[in-house]
Amino acid sequence: MNDSLQRFTRASQTAAASVISTYSTSIGVATRLLGARHRTHVRSIYAMVRVADEIVDGVGYEAGLDTAAQRDQLHAYAAQARQAVETGCSSDLVLHAFAQTARASGIGADLTNPFFESMEADLDEQNAEGLHVYDGEDYQRYVYGSAEVVGLMCLKVFLRQETRDADQLARLERGARQLGAAFQNVNFLRDLADDTERLNRSYLTGESQLIEADKQDWVRRVSAQLDDAKAAVPLLPKDARAAVRAALALFEALNKRVAKTSVHTLYRRRVRVPDTLKGLLAARAVAQTCAEVRT
Repeated sequence: MNDSLQRFTRASQTAAASVISTYSTSIGVATRLLGARHRTHVRSIYAMVRVADEIVDGVGYEAGLDTAAQRDQLHAYAAQARQAVETGCSSDLVLHAFAQTARASGIGADLTNPFFESMEADLDEQNAEGLHVYDGEDYQRYVYGSAEVVGLMCLKVFLRQETRDADQLARLERGARQLGAAFQNVNFLRDLADDTERLNRSYLTGESQLIEADKQDWVRRVSAQLDDAKAAVPLLPKDARAAVRAALALFEALNKRVAKTSVHTLYRRRVRVPDTLKGLLAARAVAQTCAEVRT
């Protein structure tokens, strides 16, 4: 890589890290625990995902773009992402960083296309009650594209210099998908107020609102998904385990807080994990991984 490209790539990776630090303290905490060979790549994945999500959820909506304009922006961003991966270069800093990661790790259209399809699904028509409801196959397809493929992208990063047999790879891929789905589902639960009131979306029920029993069913489902993901952690490279364990612990703590919060309250405000607890959980993840590596 020549000097100009190296400098631009470093700038793009700095920009991607800034996106993550601005939008997600949980992901920020976890990525700091990754080995240096993984850290920049994972930040680049999450930065690309965050920008695409903002087109349909945040920036575009709040800037007053109508659905057609948001769709046009998303299509343009997806096309730029494909071109960046194909050429290894983009004038968009986040996409340039993502392209370096995708090319180094073997992330292809089989993962990026479902992601952008899920982002576009958020712009589909609403029902007679003014809600865009995800149910059955629509929900499964959405969560795969919006979250499970992100877990699979990160797994590609972790394994790019590793060898695993077919059984181990299948277990790791299941763990990555379950972890992504758990993250998405618990975020759906804590974002009930914003998703319903501002974005007019219902991800977890075919009805207009969840009831308490439904919420507890989803809490149990998230818990089972996190348990599945935990089982795969020992198969990860040593320099990825602490970060993944920390992320697991953070979302497990969030899921427990959701379980203790009434569904009525969740439709009024967002729950979160205090920063002090995030630090404690991260420290425990590091300690557990260090003990495991020594034995």
